[in-house]
Amino acid sequence: MEVILKKSVEGLGVPGDVLTVADGYARNYLLPMQLAVHATERNRRYLEHQKRVIDQQDSKDREHAREIAAKVTGVTCTLKRRAGENDRLFGSVTSMDITEALRTEGFELERRYLELAEPIRELGVFMVPVKLHAEVVVELRVVIEREE
Repeated sequence: MEVILKKSVEGLGVPGDVLTVADGYARNYLLPMQLAVHATERNRRYLEHQKRVIDQQDSKDREHAREIAAKVTGVTCTLKRRAGENDRLFGSVTSMDITEALRTEGFELERRYLELAEPIRELGVFMVPVKLHAEVVVELRVVIEREE
């Protein structure tokens, strides 16, 4: 049976793929879970229309992300934290702390954009990647200083 995927299915494909799968797999899993639709001519036309709409929205999102990236580029976020010997922090600095510090400086940035692998636990200068879009990634300079 030919189906068009509506959502990504592990090991099968991504949305928009036209696939031939076993009848039982399509009838018992893909169609009831609304992961796919029958590959009729009407559904193919609808899919092409949806692709155009998604491409237009994606280009708008990309341009918006580039505008934000231009503002964020060159910004340094400075945080003061208590630290012990060997420059280890009492606690840590998370993406939430960084977004709050940026908000006080006038930059609205959601914390989900920050690609902080793990919380920062020491003093120093760190480059934190900010992924605004799949194609737009900028580096944010974060400086952690000792609080007196």
